Amino acid sequence: MKSLCISTLIACLAAVQVSAADMGPQPAQPGAETFTLGDFRITSLRDAVNVVPNDGSVFGADVGPKAVAEVLTKAGQKTEAIELSVDALLARRGSEAIVIDTGLGPAIPGALASSLSLAGVKPDEVTTVLITHVHSDHIGGLITREKQSAFKHAVIKISGPDWKWLQQQPEMAELTRVIAPQVSTFIPGEDVAMGIKSVRIPGHTPGHVGYMISSKGETLLDVGDTVHSSIVSLAKPDWGMGYDSDRAIGRTSRREVLTQLAADHQLIFAPHFPYPGVGWIVSQSDHFEWLPKK
Repeated sequence: MKSLCISTLIACLAAVQVSAADMGPQPAQPGAETFTLGDFRITSLRDAVNVVPNDGSVFGADVGPKAVAEVLTKAGQKTEAIELSVDALLARRGSEAIVIDTGLGPAIPGALASSLSLAGVKPDEVTTVLITHVHSDHIGGLITREKQSAFKHAVIKISGPDWKWLQQQPEMAELTRVIAPQVSTFIPGEDVAMGIKSVRIPGHTPGHVGYMISSKGETLLDVGDTVHSSIVSLAKPDWGMGYDSDRAIGRTSRREVLTQLAADHQLIFAPHFPYPGVGWIVSQSDHFEWLPKK
């Protein structure tokens, strides 16, 4: 009996080790799903997967892992971790090729460059890069493995508050140095391209924004990191999010934005929702649900 208990313990420890190895950013297969929005051709670009442990540090930061596990169990999901997509968006119109966010970059390595290739676009053909915010899973792909600019001919647009904040992060000094000559800042809420307007969504980073793409009466909002999990973020939007720089503002902002999106039946792109991340937010009493675009 003692031998059996020891064997069971060893097996459990091995399982924990395997599970731990699968946490964090993971590679993903390239993907490029395209649809039309007025004069734009919109493509959801696959980059990577981020497996976040249910340890109270990220989801349910103010309620703990047990409460998060209950939400996941109700949705028929595993409870030890939350799997998030890490994706980007491509908007093309005429000679313009606009990329919104750039994924994790060469460290993983991310699949963004391969996904762009599937969409028929070369990095040197990208004319503008729009950044929702300056966390590494959204700006890592701005540079190559050789520490060169990944989009040599593009203007890189970052909100003023986030660009200032990025320059204060020592671990991002090399990336900041490489992209600095291409960076153009804007005030959240300003137009950033013809048919694309930045939308201030506070709480996540100092200058976090979404991007509203509009053409011929059709609209799509890239919500950036307003939400992360298509399950937890919508079932419990008022829970604290460990990734938010200001959790109190993040909670309020998330609830307000989700309420408005549901009321407007606004088509969105959520870069961390299951790929391709395009669909609608649906209101359900005190929470929300995700309706993917078919």
